[in-house]
Amino acid sequence: MFGRKTYIYNKENGSFEVEALSRKGKVIAGIAVVLFAVLSYGCYSAILTGILKLKNPKTALLLDRNSELLEKIGYINDRMDKEEEALQKLEMRDNVVYRPIFGMEDLSQDVREAGFGGVDRYSYLDELYNADYMKTSVMRMDILTKKAYVQSRSFDDIETLSKKAGDMASCIPNIYPVSTGSRNQLSSPFGYRSDPLTRIFKMHDGVDISGSKNEPVYATGDGKVVEVGFNFFGYGNFVVVDHGFGYKTLYGHLRAAEVAEGQMVHRGDQIGAMGNTGRSTGTHLHYEVRYDDHPINPVNFYDNTISPGEYSKLVRPRG
Repeated sequence: MFGRKTYIYNKENGSFEVEALSRKGKVIAGIAVVLFAVLSYGCYSAILTGILKLKNPKTALLLDRNSELLEKIGYINDRMDKEEEALQKLEMRDNVVYRPIFGMEDLSQDVREAGFGGVDRYSYLDELYNADYMKTSVMRMDILTKKAYVQSRSFDDIETLSKKAGDMASCIPNIYPVSTGSRNQLSSPFGYRSDPLTRIFKMHDGVDISGSKNEPVYATGDGKVVEVGFNFFGYGNFVVVDHGFGYKTLYGHLRAAEVAEGQMVHRGDQIGAMGNTGRSTGTHLHYEVRYDDHPINPVNFYDNTISPGEYSKLVRPRG
């Protein structure tokens, strides 16, 4: 139909000429060309994808770009693995070394990862190809960014306290609470022991130092007196000093306390006198060191390099 040519005779020049297509014919011819092109492309795509199992150029290009992007995201995840490992080491040293030195509480994982649970903040990625992989990667990056920020703030706090290291040195309870003379002896150590009254094996949270009645008892570091009281079934007359940086000391079984709550004291100031009050079997001092309200062995804090002569110059007895 469309392959035939129609000829007409031209009387003026005496020749046969091809008849021009009418407007309708031109439209039909155009449609035919378009249909032929569409069918040809369809057949081409069908042959590529169906018979030859190949991808058309556009799909192949998109898949290549997708592969490149996934490769780059994989590289980013590898980098995040290394950064996360380094950050975990910083967090460990922060909690185990740096913060305890200055009497600071450690930062829990809940604090370090706060704000990333319970809310689907990554739903905008649901429509993407490999959405789960993308969401996991973006979430990891957000968590690492938040944890790095928290760690940075923690180091800022530590830096602030480190500038007060001189103050901390004078606050740590590192001298004996009584004279180091031979008249004062360690009568019961820190740790589990047989209770002298009940004979029950139990924890002893401090040390007992025996001595003479009215033996001066001294603050072992700078601090603030936060409690002065009496407990008939416990420490008798006692004093608690808060040294800051997480440290407190307790002085029990005193004959009398010679300080008041809220009073600031310095290392070597007399805060009381040894006695036999409360739950006690004889004249002695019960002395505790607490860090974050947990008892620790006072022996670990004593400065054994101080001689008796140096100690006598350091302390300030009343009267």
